[in-house]
Amino acid sequence: MALRQKINDELKEAMKTGDDFKVGTLRMAIAVFHNKEIEKKGRGLDPELSDEEIIEILGKEAKKRKEAMEIYIKGGRNDLAEKESRELEIINKYLPEQLGEAEIEKAVIKAIEKTGAKEIKDMGKVMAEVMKELKGRADASAISEMVKKKLVMSNER
Repeated sequence: MALRQKINDELKEAMKTGDDFKVGTLRMAIAVFHNKEIEKKGRGLDPELSDEEIIEILGKEAKKRKEAMEIYIKGGRNDLAEKESRELEIINKYLPEQLGEAEIEKAVIKAIEKTGAKEIKDMGKVMAEVMKELKGRADASAISEMVKKKLVMSNER
């Protein structure tokens, strides 16, 4: 079943059960999908979103929720942080399982070897290679930290 259809089906189910919070979160996601379709159509592209594009959109939405949560916690607004956390939990159900540190490290090492990167200034090349492979399955900031760590370690040798 396509991811978009799954989200629509779960929206209908949430409406039937009266889960207003989930309904609101899923409607927000569907609205973002719709906006992306309009944008694609305006550029003369096929407006139909692939599962990959939907995952990318949901990943961006999840990142927004994480950042907002951190800001609310720093500002002492735990009620708003809790709301963002609940939305993040719903969004994460539709995202692929996030990779652990060991899997990220393997991909980073492979990318460093493939690009021949030796110094921190080569970080962009390595990041591009790793992101191609791990797109949507790992947080970019975690990948970035691992790349920095590995490139600094290779410089120290």
